[in-house]
Amino acid sequence: MGDHEIELRQDVVIKRYGSTGHDQPEREWRALELLHAYVPGLAPAPVSAEPDADPPTVVMSRLAGAAVRGPIGGHMADALAGAVTRVQHAIPRPVLERVPARAGHPVELLRQVRTWSATVHPDGDPAVADVLGQAASWVEQPRLEELLARPGTPVFGTGDGNLANYLWDGTDVRVIDFEYSGRSDRAFELAEVIEHISVWRDGPAGMTAVLERLDLTAEEAGRLTECRRLLALYWLLRTRGDTRADQAKRMSALL
Repeated sequence: MGDHEIELRQDVVIKRYGSTGHDQPEREWRALELLHAYVPGLAPAPVSAEPDADPPTVVMSRLAGAAVRGPIGGHMADALAGAVTRVQHAIPRPVLERVPARAGHPVELLRQVRTWSATVHPDGDPAVADVLGQAASWVEQPRLEELLARPGTPVFGTGDGNLANYLWDGTDVRVIDFEYSGRSDRAFELAEVIEHISVWRDGPAGMTAVLERLDLTAEEAGRLTECRRLLALYWLLRTRGDTRADQAKRMSALL
């Protein structure tokens, strides 16, 4: 499970952190306390925290359900859209304003992706090479940094769009994993969920049904388009082989 260790017990989960460069234990504990206060039951309840232990440790309640799998539609899409929305909007604005920004800002990601894009090798696939060329032109546009630097609709962000962080029990969806969480903007958080590589591995429609259930302002919709392209390119640059070819098709469709 990355650079942390998970111990599952009957009623609690014990998480031990191998990396703390982004204040992961503190971020997770803060998120659990806030969500438990404002939307109890949506995320694990906080039990105890030892941020100064070696390794730092957070204990939380264990939730029912299994990671979302397969095509997303029907009641599952309703529940997933509801869970994403509740996490983002649960915390009152005055409280949210005091929450530290999530780990990783859109402009930071843009600069990282620009660096990778300038040095990537297409691996001999003409179709992938063509998409990488189009994406390289898109990502270098000066207006992108200007757009992403502007504040979007403020929300609480989980900081991780992995589909494995959404637990489905057949009736409802609950959310786990808040290591990189913090104050964010709605479009960037939605893009991170919608374009996460795990989503597209699970079904060809991805989170289309979830997106259809979300009400966006015109400004949020425009920002979401560019954030989705950025996240899709991020994953394109990180993948290889057949996965890269599939991701290139995603990137092409978004461009």
